[in-house]
Amino acid sequence: MPAARFVADLEAYRQELRSYLRSEPSLARWRGKHHATTEARIAKHAVLMAGLNRGRWNRYGWPERAGGLGGDERHRAVLYDELSAAGLPVPEPHLMLETLGPPLLRFAPDLAAELLPAYLRGEEWWGQGFSEPEAGSDLAALRCRARRVDDTYLLSGQKLWTSHGATAKRLMCLVRTGSAESRHRGLTMIMVDAGTPGVSVRPVALASGRNELAEVFFDDARVPASRLVGSEGQGWAVAMYLLQFERAMYAWLSGTVALRRLRELRDLVAGRRLPDGSARRFAECYADLVSLRARSAETVHRLAAGETVGPEASVDKVLLATVETGLHDLARELLGAGFVLGGDLSDEWRADWWYSRASTIMGGSSEVQRTILADHVLGLPKEAR
Repeated sequence: MPAARFVADLEAYRQELRSYLRSEPSLARWRGKHHATTEARIAKHAVLMAGLNRGRWNRYGWPERAGGLGGDERHRAVLYDELSAAGLPVPEPHLMLETLGPPLLRFAPDLAAELLPAYLRGEEWWGQGFSEPEAGSDLAALRCRARRVDDTYLLSGQKLWTSHGATAKRLMCLVRTGSAESRHRGLTMIMVDAGTPGVSVRPVALASGRNELAEVFFDDARVPASRLVGSEGQGWAVAMYLLQFERAMYAWLSGTVALRRLRELRDLVAGRRLPDGSARRFAECYADLVSLRARSAETVHRLAAGETVGPEASVDKVLLATVETGLHDLARELLGAGFVLGGDLSDEWRADWWYSRASTIMGGSSEVQRTILADHVLGLPKEAR
């Protein structure tokens, strides 16, 4: 159908996409497929992403100037929902695309037009370089510096816990261009090619042994000034704009995946003798998922309407952490010895359980999120000093 039909009619897009995902024979190889390493998983998911791009399905929700076909955040939410409902993985590069794509479109539209089409085709993906050894929750304390020399910036310093950093082709980094005393006013966002001389990437192996994250070192890495996202000193505004998508679209995407995984866990333990209370635990996990989806659906609609989602997006973050820890704790309990000793699907669940331990910390700890909600949403009185 003409793209304009699906842009204007979200339900038509959903129904046509659903029909394709459930009837296309070539997609069968992606169902129930698990990978031993992060590198293998993301590379294979990029192949799936390329197929979705050829069919034009993942181009809806992105503007035409950046390789899309039009539409808004709701089209992307429908894609993730229908992929998961069809028993298919949501390609992992979409996680960072949801976080890094929107701020690039808003603050560096020419750069977005240059780089986003290849991302949508699965030819590359990016990492997010925010945290540092001495600056995690307090991003205003960042020390990685960028010094302007003519039409380039020289980057020096270190980033830690860089999402997708071990395999990313590019890194969107928040760096300091002002003095340390300038705090958030002296920060700048810049896109760095991972292959730039002076950039060294060292994978960080998690407890599962998988390289989900990386630390990145910059030794006078030379980056063109044309790779700024926004203007110099505007990095904090870019980061705050980014956060609403990291909270909202990431929560919706991850929630659809969690719902698929809950169904897979149910099928995996069907017919087994389960511990007392297992049915109740399934119900509690499902109720948490419904709460997350109801909340994040509202947030997605607000983004699609062009509204700014402020500190209330922390609700989405807290609910997602509850879902991810609860789901994987349930798997640990129900899979029993297989979870510990490994084998086939249990290996995947165990690796995911290890990763879920970070869900209450990464991207802003649950304690920080609740403080934000208390102070800026509920307006609760400050604690007695």
